[in-house]
Amino acid sequence: MDQLAFSMAHVAAFEYFSGVTERIVLDNLRTGVLRPDNYDPLLNRAYGELGRHYQVLLDPARAFRPKDKPRIEALQGYIRRSFFAGREFKSLQHMIQAARTWCDEVAGRRTPRTLEGRTPLEVFSEEEAGALRALPDVPYELARWSRPKVAPDAHVKVGRCLYSVPYRLIGRHLDARETNVIVEMFLDGECVKTHPRQLTGRRTDWADLPEHRVGFFMRNPNWCRTQAFVVGANCERVIAELLSINALFRLRQAQGVLRLADKYGDARLEAACHRALCAGDPSYLTIKGILAAGTEYEPAQEVISGIDTPAWLRGPEAFGDEL
Repeated sequence: MDQLAFSMAHVAAFEYFSGVTERIVLDNLRTGVLRPDNYDPLLNRAYGELGRHYQVLLDPARAFRPKDKPRIEALQGYIRRSFFAGREFKSLQHMIQAARTWCDEVAGRRTPRTLEGRTPLEVFSEEEAGALRALPDVPYELARWSRPKVAPDAHVKVGRCLYSVPYRLIGRHLDARETNVIVEMFLDGECVKTHPRQLTGRRTDWADLPEHRVGFFMRNPNWCRTQAFVVGANCERVIAELLSINALFRLRQAQGVLRLADKYGDARLEAACHRALCAGDPSYLTIKGILAAGTEYEPAQEVISGIDTPAWLRGPEAFGDEL
């Protein structure tokens, strides 16, 4: 049982009894108690949050001391035989609903000898219900806590989804609180980021990333085509061919071609694209090689007599109607 299921079971119990006790003596399950100690036990953060919401004292029993909670220990055999034996539950909610029915129709209606002919439901309604405190007006919000580390891409993994956080936190460990609606990130008790919750995938707030990273991620195919138009007709043709098939797969190559203008200038890039097109190989590596060698303004090499250039080097037009 994880911490969320552990909290759900307690919430279901409080709702069933329509009240809260002043003190709960719990076992030292990892989902409730992180570090058992007779004097200063460390509670799971989600469980401690539940105790504060309901204003109930969470008092872990001493480890290996079943006599600290004898009443519930004595009933474990009956619960296992009567409720759990031979049953399968599709979900935690299914088990909780089955437990409610079992309490109302089976366990609550038996007549133990110690109750002198009365049923547990009768004793509860006549003597114990009045001792419970009322439930809080605001319903408890179930949450799961985790402690992810901020990855080099300024994202943390919470559940099965990646969420962005401010890039200055790269390498730090955060406390993540996940509910059914939102995910909150805390550093030393201060909330540093909030995201709407999603089940899978990646959720990025571009404001969390440094400017140069934002610029890279925002350079989509439309941006590439616009920038190529500014450089020139040959560059525009190269980018169009690169993005004609599997645009997302070849997006990095198109971005790389356009980035060459930062180092060599628009005019040289346009000339290199023209030479690459004439050679029938308008790829990033070819254009980069032409610029590095400084041969972008040299005329295209003439075809040697008797040696036919393969069609794949002469461009798509060489295939005619075969494509």
